[in-house]
Amino acid sequence: MKICIASSSGGHLTESQVLSSVYGGYDHFYILNHKIILIDEMIGKTYFITHSERDWKFFVNLFESYLILRKEKPDVIFSTGAGLVVPISLVGRYFFNCKIVFIETMAAVERPSLTGKLMYKIAHHFFYQWPSLRKYYPKAEYVGPLV
Repeated sequence: MKICIASSSGGHLTESQVLSSVYGGYDHFYILNHKIILIDEMIGKTYFITHSERDWKFFVNLFESYLILRKEKPDVIFSTGAGLVVPISLVGRYFFNCKIVFIETMAAVERPSLTGKLMYKIAHHFFYQWPSLRKYYPKAEYVGPLV
């Protein structure tokens, strides 16, 4: 099994890395939307796509995602956000039959994030970290805080 970890830099990446003990034993790679200094584990396994803030660059992200996913052929796309996961997941699910696993960010305490609202409709498996989100995600699974 091959896993794509799609994440924006910063807190979302930190949340994703908390679960590295789960995906670390599998072949995996990262897609990020902002150049950062990579930890050793990510060197040679990370792609960078254009940073988009809900603008026309979303379409650039669709194309970039297609090229990366066609090359890497992951079975699963995993993310805690943010927005870059939407185009990656759309391409992965509908062009490459990838399973999509999404965990709503820890920062979404009282109400869902925009990315969470979109991913709830796209993801095969959706999890949230705060019980207050149960009413927004009735078919999802509560897992508690990751960190």
